[in-house]
Amino acid sequence: MKLSLFPQENKSLDLLTEMAGQIPHGVTTLSEILGASADDYARLAEELHQHDAKVFELHFALMTHVRTSFITPLPREDLFQISRYIVEAYEKLDGAAELIALNRVKRLSTRASEQLEVIARMSELTRDAMGRLSSLLDLDEYYVEMLRLAKRAERTHRNWTAEAQKELKTPNYLRHRDVANQLVEVTKDLRRVSNHVGQILIKES
Repeated sequence: MKLSLFPQENKSLDLLTEMAGQIPHGVTTLSEILGASADDYARLAEELHQHDAKVFELHFALMTHVRTSFITPLPREDLFQISRYIVEAYEKLDGAAELIALNRVKRLSTRASEQLEVIARMSELTRDAMGRLSSLLDLDEYYVEMLRLAKRAERTHRNWTAEAQKELKTPNYLRHRDVANQLVEVTKDLRRVSNHVGQILIKES
């Protein structure tokens, strides 16, 4: 491996870890929405908005840090790209909650819970991987597991939308499909994080 990493400076990786750690909180709140009455949707969606604001604050802090640091554990463009993907993943999770609240979507398929389970696992793996970017230890396994989970998310999405199309009338189907689309996009953004980590592994090998 090239001796191009600087593990003694890890603040940027700590910020990435904290960013990824916000996603499980969002998953928990969105899971509450699935079991809540429509009257509680707005309050719970606001909780996700607050976490979204926290993720953006951490992203901005990371940008400030890497611009002003002489040494970073990875090239600045890699740190920015990973951070941006995490921001986009959370924005789409937040968007799913907002769609449920705005359209008062009720009785979502159990596929929604399946998808949230995948997102929670992907975010936990991502959070743990961020702290290992200085050494790149065991990140091959992270990449492979993220790929497996992303494929599972795609299958869940296809089954969800196919079942909804059969069971629901068009206006209701469209509302449910929009939520399903938001959630699968969360998994795609998290997969982009692992893909970028894979590129770093190749570059540094």
